[in-house]
Amino acid sequence: MNQINPKEYARPGWFGHRKLTPRACVADSKKHLRTFLSDALEDLGFITSECGEASELDGALDEHRPDLLVLGVSVNGIEVGRILEVLVRKNFAGKVLVIGPPESIMVKAVRQIGEEYGVAMLPPLATPFGAGTLRASVAMLLPQEPAPSPAVDVAEALKAGWLELWYQQKINLRTLVPAGAEALVRMRHPAWGVVPPAYFIPDEGDPHFHALSEFVVGRAIEDWHYLLEQKGPVDLSINLPVSFLSDPQAVRELCRRVPQHPAFGGLLLEIGSAEVIENLDLVIEVARQVRFHNIAISVDQVGTEWPSLMGLKSFPFVELKIDHQFVTGAADDRLKQTVCKHVVELAHDHGARALAQGVETRADFLTAHAVGFDLVQGYLFGKPMGVKKFARSRPSPAASAESKS
Repeated sequence: MNQINPKEYARPGWFGHRKLTPRACVADSKKHLRTFLSDALEDLGFITSECGEASELDGALDEHRPDLLVLGVSVNGIEVGRILEVLVRKNFAGKVLVIGPPESIMVKAVRQIGEEYGVAMLPPLATPFGAGTLRASVAMLLPQEPAPSPAVDVAEALKAGWLELWYQQKINLRTLVPAGAEALVRMRHPAWGVVPPAYFIPDEGDPHFHALSEFVVGRAIEDWHYLLEQKGPVDLSINLPVSFLSDPQAVRELCRRVPQHPAFGGLLLEIGSAEVIENLDLVIEVARQVRFHNIAISVDQVGTEWPSLMGLKSFPFVELKIDHQFVTGAADDRLKQTVCKHVVELAHDHGARALAQGVETRADFLTAHAVGFDLVQGYLFGKPMGVKKFARSRPSPAASAESKS
C-alpha cells in the first residue's frame, strides 16, 4: 500500500490565530441520507461534500480536504472496508464519525477496523438523533470563538474568499409555487463561522463597497448556471446600491455578463426605496437601459414613503417589496394593513407585482393573501440557505398547509 506523508494531505487547521471553517464529507450509498446529513452539518457551520461509494472518496479527500468523514448507516460492509483502506492510504488526518445503533455488529466492526488501522474514530452517533446530539458529537471541530467585534474588514473577506451568496425562495401567493429567489450576502469566517451581514457590509463611503457589489453580481451569475444544472432555471434577485447604478461602466459590464442562455428568465436588481426616491431620475434612466438586457429593477423595503412613488410619468419598476416591519404582525395591526393595501394598489396600478417579505406565521400569510399581494417571502416558506442546499430544496410543506387553512 502506497503511503503519503500526512503533511502533504493535511489541510492547515489555522490561519494566523483563526481556526479554519470545518469541512465534512458524507459517505453513504443512499442519496437521501447523504442529503439529510449534509444539511444537518451545514446548519452547524460545516462545508460539506458527498460520496456515494468508496471509489469517489479518493477524489473527495484530495479536492475538499475534510476534517470529518461521516459514514452513514446504509453503507454496506464491503464498502466500509474499502473506505477505511482509502483513509489509511491517504493518511487521513481528520476524524471519522459512524452513524448507527452503537450495539449493532456493523458499527462495532467499523470502529474496530478503524482503530486497528489507526484512524481517529469518534464515538458512534446513535440513530435517531437530533441537532443537539449531532452538535455534541462534532463539537471539537466547531469554532469556539465569539462573533467578531468590531466588524470584519470586507477587503480581507473578499481577498480570502470568505463571502458567498445564500438564497431565499420567493413564492407565488396564488399558486404557492416558487417564483424566483433573492440572493443574500453571507460570510463564512474561518474563526466565527457564518457571520451576519451587519458585521461586514460596509457603508457607502467604504472604498471596498463597489467591490462587494461586483462580487454579488459575479457570484449570482455563477450560481445561476449551477442552479440551472442542479435544479432548473431560477429567476434571481440581487441587492445593489444606487452608487453601483451611478457608474456607467459598471452598468455596461453588468449587462454584458448576464447569461445569454435561452433558459435565463432575467435578473432582478433590488434597490432600497429610500435610495430610489432620492435618485429617481437616475434609477428610472438605468431601468430603461437595462431592460433591453433582460434586467429589471425592484424597489425594496417600501414603507410609509410609498406616496413618493405616485404620479410618476415613467414607472419602469417591475416589483415593489414592502418592508417586513409592515408584514410581520399585520393581522393584528390595521395601520400595517393600510400601508400594505396602498403599496399593493400602487404596484398593480402600474402593472408591477407586489411582494410581502417577512412572512413568518400563518396569520402573516393569510393577511398577505387578503390584502392582495402577488408574492410572499419569509421563514414560513424557508430560511436563506447556501446555494448547494438551495439546489436540493423543495417548496416548504408549510406553504400547502397554509393554503388549506
